[in-house]
Amino acid sequence: MEQPSFDLDGQVAFVTGAGRGIGRDLVLALAAAGAQVAAGVRSPGDGEWVVAEARHAGGDAEAVTLDVADRGSIERAVDQTVERFGRIDILVNNAGLGTNHDALDATEQEWDELFAVNVRGLFFACQSAGRRMVEQRFGRIVNMASQAGLVGIPRHAAYSASKGAVIALTRVLALEWAPFGVTVNSVAPTFIRTPGTAERLDRPEFLADVLERLPVGRVGTTTDVAGAVIYLASPAAGLVTGTVLVVDGGWTAR
Repeated sequence: MEQPSFDLDGQVAFVTGAGRGIGRDLVLALAAAGAQVAAGVRSPGDGEWVVAEARHAGGDAEAVTLDVADRGSIERAVDQTVERFGRIDILVNNAGLGTNHDALDATEQEWDELFAVNVRGLFFACQSAGRRMVEQRFGRIVNMASQAGLVGIPRHAAYSASKGAVIALTRVLALEWAPFGVTVNSVAPTFIRTPGTAERLDRPEFLADVLERLPVGRVGTTTDVAGAVIYLASPAAGLVTGTVLVVDGGWTAR
């Protein structure tokens, strides 16, 4: 039997939202797996640390300025990635916004801003990278969804709707691009401890409620998410497309 490979072996990966939290750790994980990584960040300074860490570990990385709410910025960032590394093999759509309040308090502005990043920006990043992947007859796209796109999470109306849209979009692109050797999948994490979630997870009553819903008894880590992304980007997942890899400790199994 041929052994499955998780080695990315010089492939070129582009990660959006790479300036902090999960995004930074994804850059390091992809570089450690052998990829050359373009780190999409809002400003050049945001990517200095992660690029330095990736290079220190023996990988090759470059910061690329990116505003996922601006289609022109997406095209320029993908072009810059191809100019720097010669191609683009892996796209990880990690950039995203969230909300945390009652649906009755949602505003039109925040709804539009959230969808501009989580859905519209994600789609045009897929389109821009996907066009190049289709031409080269190979590619791996991993979209960051959420358990909130699969089950209802109170106080997350716009966020849940956007992540449900990501999952549906992932399936459509997987069907269209499969004949060209391009797989498109999504990862749906539970609550992951990051600087952005620490404020809520550090509140004992909030953490207790989350843990009560997690059969594994703990919140997720960025390593949990990175493992799922590396798998879907690797040769081991060559027959996997159009799926949602749920990294939720059993939350949605109930």
